[in-house]
Amino acid sequence: MSNAAVIDALKAALPPKSWSEDPGEIAPHLTDWRGRERGETPILLKPASTEEVAKAVGICAAHGAAILPQGGNTGLVAGSTPKGEILLSLKRMNAIRAIDPLNDSLVAEAGAILETVQGAAAQANRLFPLSLGSQGSATIGGLISTNAGGVHVLRYGMMRDLVLGIEAVLPDGSVWNGLTVLRKDNTGYDLKQLFIGAEGTLGVVTAAALKLFPRPASAAVAIAGLDSAGAAVQLLALMKAETGGGVAAFELIPRSGLDMVLKHVPGARAPLAGSYPWHVLIEVTTGQADAAAPMLQAALEKGAEAGLIADAALAQNQAQAADFWKLRETIPEGEKAHGRAAKHDVSVPVSKMAEFIDRASAEVEAMLPEALIVAFGHVGDGNVHFNVSAKSPGAGEDFIRACEKATRHVYDLVGEYGGSISAEHGIGTLKRGELSARKPQDVALMRAIKQALDPKNIMNPRMVL
Repeated sequence: MSNAAVIDALKAALPPKSWSEDPGEIAPHLTDWRGRERGETPILLKPASTEEVAKAVGICAAHGAAILPQGGNTGLVAGSTPKGEILLSLKRMNAIRAIDPLNDSLVAEAGAILETVQGAAAQANRLFPLSLGSQGSATIGGLISTNAGGVHVLRYGMMRDLVLGIEAVLPDGSVWNGLTVLRKDNTGYDLKQLFIGAEGTLGVVTAAALKLFPRPASAAVAIAGLDSAGAAVQLLALMKAETGGGVAAFELIPRSGLDMVLKHVPGARAPLAGSYPWHVLIEVTTGQADAAAPMLQAALEKGAEAGLIADAALAQNQAQAADFWKLRETIPEGEKAHGRAAKHDVSVPVSKMAEFIDRASAEVEAMLPEALIVAFGHVGDGNVHFNVSAKSPGAGEDFIRACEKATRHVYDLVGEYGGSISAEHGIGTLKRGELSARKPQDVALMRAIKQALDPKNIMNPRMVL
């Protein structure tokens, strides 16, 4: 069937508000967050209901037309930029369908913004704990499709751990209603897990039932200056022990990344009087009113006594806590302003994290004397954003090409340490070749599942596999 035939069929089947061929409306959907990818699509679909999604996917299946589902377009692995596929945006499907505080659950449509879900949970005196820098634009469907992580994985887990049930449109246009809010359902395969982290290759997630948690009665945030990444790993263990598991976030910030933030991000201020090669941002939460700050203060003192902390500051109010968090969350913004960088979202066992950072940094710098390593991330779950910037500002594509050998070496080291080449960003198109080369048996199994559910290969056919 011709491309024109499927477009005509879609326009005839869907309401006028549910599709667009306007170049101005389509344009914002065609560039990825990093500004590296430019795409094209013959039509933008904007369904307002699961029924409309099912109708659109069914038509595409009948015509053998490829579909690219898109959430908030905040992905970092070139997984949401169309290259001729029909673009399916879920942004109009943004309702909070239900909240059940006694069951600690919330049902949201795929286009709901993460920040909106957090707010809806808060209104019910509950917590939805997923938190990341793009939470003002990232959507629930996209977060599920990439199995997003964020800063609270240490205490609450990744998106995979926060989903109770899923509603999805399958590649043939049928609707799978797995939208259960049960915590125990031992009736065979856990089918929802197929769609979490699948990056839209097995179907279109249209809604999800999410886990909620009690809101902490008190929270405290501190930032500490350290002499080594190894001290950060040891300090995490100490903090977990001293707070009885109250550490909600433990984020590593290198001096190189902090300097970029201080230079390029308006309003950013150095958190400590001295200059230290490493910083950690620590958040502690408890169920007891006014208990978090004294608990964190006591743990910081223990860390100083153990020689792990050179200096530290405990946030005295919410505004200061927000300033501390800004230093961590705007590292990507600071990097972007500094110039292009080869970025590696990897994970290794927490116990090996410091050794990996030190070794990878030394070996990449030996390979690329112009390299400036910015290694930051989530100490509690071993996720390192090991980024290779240039010492001189304004690096472009030539520098990225020069980093290709270093990238392969970083991934080789990750494998040596028993880690993963993708911790929380997904595979998309950027890591597709690396995944096939490094995990051929896994890819073969995934292809078998893909073939079973999507024999025509119309769902995000360029991604992951």
